[in-house]
Amino acid sequence: MRALFLVALVGLLPQLGGCFLAVAGGAAAGARAAHDRRGFGSYVDDKRVYLGAYDAINKDPELGLKSNVIIVVYNGVMLLVGEVRSEELKQRAERTVGGFGNTRRIVNELEIREPEGFWSHRRDNTITAHVKTGFLDLTSLEGFDPTRVNVTTAHRVVYLMGKVTHEEEDAVVGIARDTAGVERVVKVFEYLD
Repeated sequence: MRALFLVALVGLLPQLGGCFLAVAGGAAAGARAAHDRRGFGSYVDDKRVYLGAYDAINKDPELGLKSNVIIVVYNGVMLLVGEVRSEELKQRAERTVGGFGNTRRIVNELEIREPEGFWSHRRDNTITAHVKTGFLDLTSLEGFDPTRVNVTTAHRVVYLMGKVTHEEEDAVVGIARDTAGVERVVKVFEYLD
């Protein structure tokens, strides 16, 4: 009987592994949301809107294949950055993502130009990493958590999103402006004070 139980248990392990990953993934999302100043419902809504907006952009061949549209959603505010080839495509991108759920505002910062290549994106990703690393030095702000500020870089312009105090805003904007390679900082913040 014991041998039969062990055989059954070994047979079930592959299925249980998927359950474990689902539970672990849900726990990780819950941990990220716990550090976030948005409520858990807003956090989940933002993820849902983000996925739906990307799906809609990717269904349009001009936007999904021939443009570079980056979408960031934070507390119902959607940021569009990247490159499109015409003003019509810029407006089409905004219309395409405009009808999703709890989106309160769209900040359309898409640039009209040829999509940039690998090295340009890599440079922007490096700038983002340096800005985020700089936030780790903000030990003078009591209770500040650098993960609460979303950093996105496109064309050497750093976009900052999150729910912050004015003191936190001054500190993170200063770090972003002083980061090598940054040409401009755009604030898309909501304020707690």
